[in-house]
Amino acid sequence: MNELNIQFVYLEKEHQNKPRKGLNKRHAELAESLDKHKLCRPRTPKDFEASFIRLLDKITNGSQIEINQTGTTLYYQPGLLFGGSVEHDCSVLRGIGYYLEGLLCLAPFMKHPIKIVLRGVTNDQVDPSAAAKKWAASEIAMKCAAFLTGSDQLIVQGKRTENGKEFGEEKFQEASESQFVESESPVNIDWCWKVDVLKATALPLLKQFGIDGESFELKIVRRGMPPGGGGEVFFSCPVRKVLKPIQLTDPGKIKRIRGMAYSVRVSPQMANRIVDSARSVLNKFIPDVYIYTDHMKGVSSGKSPGFGLSLVAETTNGTFLSAELASNPQGQGAAVLPEDLGRNCARLLLEEIHRGGCVDSTNQSLALLLMTLGQQDVSKVLLGPISPYTIEFLRHLKSFFQIMFKIETKPCGEELKGGDKVLMTCVGIGFSNLSKTLK
Repeated sequence: MNELNIQFVYLEKEHQNKPRKGLNKRHAELAESLDKHKLCRPRTPKDFEASFIRLLDKITNGSQIEINQTGTTLYYQPGLLFGGSVEHDCSVLRGIGYYLEGLLCLAPFMKHPIKIVLRGVTNDQVDPSAAAKKWAASEIAMKCAAFLTGSDQLIVQGKRTENGKEFGEEKFQEASESQFVESESPVNIDWCWKVDVLKATALPLLKQFGIDGESFELKIVRRGMPPGGGGEVFFSCPVRKVLKPIQLTDPGKIKRIRGMAYSVRVSPQMANRIVDSARSVLNKFIPDVYIYTDHMKGVSSGKSPGFGLSLVAETTNGTFLSAELASNPQGQGAAVLPEDLGRNCARLLLEEIHRGGCVDSTNQSLALLLMTLGQQDVSKVLLGPISPYTIEFLRHLKSFFQIMFKIETKPCGEELKGGDKVLMTCVGIGFSNLSKTLK
């Protein structure tokens, strides 16, 4: 039986620049060493992490969850992926996209097709540091892989990083610079993925692996902005026994750009102002630009005001590259003008197009996971610069599936425009969904 024991650890700086009277030389050296490497104390799971665990319990059969009295250790024994009809109230501290990311990884391998209603925040603005994204990869990858592997009990301690170093309770080890490959691009890959972006990019990616059908749907029923939330999303996915290998090596050229400017509990003119400012940037490069407006009122508008824009660029070969920006939550940060938001989101899309690849930055880890779980055949995908999140995700794929990718750099030239590309190649492990109901 698969068992997963996760201890959450966080770092806090203490006792810095404090006088140490009465300590001998040895104690003084030890105190200075602790100051240098920071002190580690266990922390309790946050509300959105606990909510994610409860979601996993709802979609499985036979899961066992135990948390110690202090709330610092989680013992998790995953059950069978069951699926079916589920409803879940997500924490408003993270968007619904945070929960959808885990579901997209697990949904094709359920016993019954999943039909789930998620309630919470549909669109927000979260831009954590690379270290936070690295922590997010650890948290979600370990929980998802526990269902798909037959490994023994695992004891994993999460470590946060600062200034290129990793700190633990027992061993302080300096990380190599190669572990933190940062792109020169200023774009930040959101930790909390937006529902609109996942609908436009993740679903077409899953179809490349043979996951498709009438029941494959992601629908935004109600929009909810932070901090109140109130949004609702419906997601349904068919089950598959095996996944197809892919050969995505030519992204093609941009042929059109589509978008959605949304506004809730504010003037409908906000969305129109966003559209005009975004088009003023994008129409300089391509004429086929169309941005829809979505103004929800009443019950469908959630509990908090806000507005935002999601943009998707489609290529001639079926690649989708996306970008999204949302206004600051009510009462938090400076007010954002719709014109500034539209222009900044358009520039983020241009930056994503410059990065390029057959999969956008948001879905790099999802593509690599599905390649790993595919049939025992060669799969290839061309990516843009690999994000720190994806780097950590590759480490977890090696730990759980004992699989390594062949990584080839493809410098930009006449054939490949934009930034440098990376060709990822692997042979799938041949995972088969034995729980799929036979009809």
